[in-house]
Amino acid sequence: MRVMIHACCGPCLLEPYDALAAGHEVSVCYANPNIQPAEEYAHRRDTLVEYARAAGIDVRELPYEPEVWAAATAGLGRPERCHACYGLRIGMVAAEAAREGFDAVATTLTVSPYQDPDAIRAMGEEACAEAGVTFLVTDFRERYPDATRRSRELGMYRQNYCGCLPSRAEAEAERAARKAARQKR
Repeated sequence: MRVMIHACCGPCLLEPYDALAAGHEVSVCYANPNIQPAEEYAHRRDTLVEYARAAGIDVRELPYEPEVWAAATAGLGRPERCHACYGLRIGMVAAEAAREGFDAVATTLTVSPYQDPDAIRAMGEEACAEAGVTFLVTDFRERYPDATRRSRELGMYRQNYCGCLPSRAEAEAERAARKAARQKR
């Protein structure tokens, strides 16, 4: 089966790619209009592409259009913003996969214990049905420790927020709260 996998970043690609490539012909698609600022987008993309090139993995990049993400998530808070984001990005990849004759779409998002696998499945199935391709329901969370270890060993850039500016602010607030809690002990 020909599978196009949506990849959010290099570290998250490692384990899902290996798992899927063991039984399928896999191509990677970098489709992430959510990532802000543009420098962060480029840093994540470049990390992914550098690894993929060295590993002989095919990668295509869809246009970076953060205004499309902003329109799709306007007025939404968490978790609705995240769900809309999953649907948008998987939908972009599904449309590309359908145009290019792929059978199915998967995503690296399910390797992260910080993402909602049920929402990813629901949004992925909906987006892929609209495009006429199959959504491969995957849960790679058990492989997260290996992805983390491998990415560190490879010296990959590892970001500390999901990608959008609201997630960056939320992550900074969570880190500050943990730091304050530790200082109170």
